[in-house]
Amino acid sequence: MRSFTVQAGGGLALTTDRPVADPSAGEVRVAVRATSLNARDRLIIAGKYSVDVGGRVPLSDGSGVVEAVGDGVSRFRVGDRVLGAFHPTWLYGPYPGWKGLRGTHRDGWLRDYVVLDQQSLVPVPDSLSFEEAATLPCAALTAWSAVEGVGPGDTLLVQGSGGVSVFALQFARLAGARVLATTSEAGKAERLRALGASGIVNYKETPHWGARVRELTDGGATRVLEIGGAGTLTQSIEAVAHGGQIALVGNLAPGEGMDVHRFFRRAATLRSISVGSRSELERMTEAIARSGLRPVIDRVFPFEQAPEAVAHFESGTYIGKVVISH
Repeated sequence: MRSFTVQAGGGLALTTDRPVADPSAGEVRVAVRATSLNARDRLIIAGKYSVDVGGRVPLSDGSGVVEAVGDGVSRFRVGDRVLGAFHPTWLYGPYPGWKGLRGTHRDGWLRDYVVLDQQSLVPVPDSLSFEEAATLPCAALTAWSAVEGVGPGDTLLVQGSGGVSVFALQFARLAGARVLATTSEAGKAERLRALGASGIVNYKETPHWGARVRELTDGGATRVLEIGGAGTLTQSIEAVAHGGQIALVGNLAPGEGMDVHRFFRRAATLRSISVGSRSELERMTEAIARSGLRPVIDRVFPFEQAPEAVAHFESGTYIGKVVISH
């Protein structure tokens, strides 16, 4: 089968003679139909991740069709459409820690076939294509977890127009909340407005955008989706309402970190988001099916152009998700 692996020193290498494994007891073999890129994949493919990924098949997120099942498999049958959970072993309950992740600790989805434990898969909603389903495991579930509890009367602030931010905007609007967004490009601002953002702050024109958010919200956002981390946290603290919450989902912007004194005065909560469990993924996909929500896909690349998909993702010009079709 075909597969891409991370080369020593970074970059992707295509191989065409990788063997196709048979599923063992409790496992299923999935013919992969689509995968999607997340922020962590940039570090993984560049060979700059915190663990050695040389020779590893990357990408944690994918969808496909069950092609074969091992003994004792009861959750799925041949022909079922499935997508993988980001945390293969976190089925429900308290967060067990980062371990066994695909693309880093074990091979990921950027190949023709993958053999997985049946417990780490969930059904694809009938309303979604394989490409749309492949966007859900990491970005969508992170957003779902980050906006949990947001509803009418609340205001959510999202940073930028990447996959997590766009999903958070969509989920918050479904829940009846008001959404504001930061961006630096007029075209992206218009797209975010079309998706339901009622206010846009250009962070290049307004470097101290936290104060502007407080003006637009008459006291601050009740929930802030923190993507930048150290480089933007000070402005998020300025933007959050008294008693509000900052949902920390990324650390993409270099900087000095948080102003503890100002954070203390806000009486706010800083909550770290670690994507979510399989049971939460199931709840989210069911909600998507009921609501008719459609993931926002910027562009779909064919499998052979996976390196080009990575380059497009690294350019930062996309809105929503970048997907690879198998």
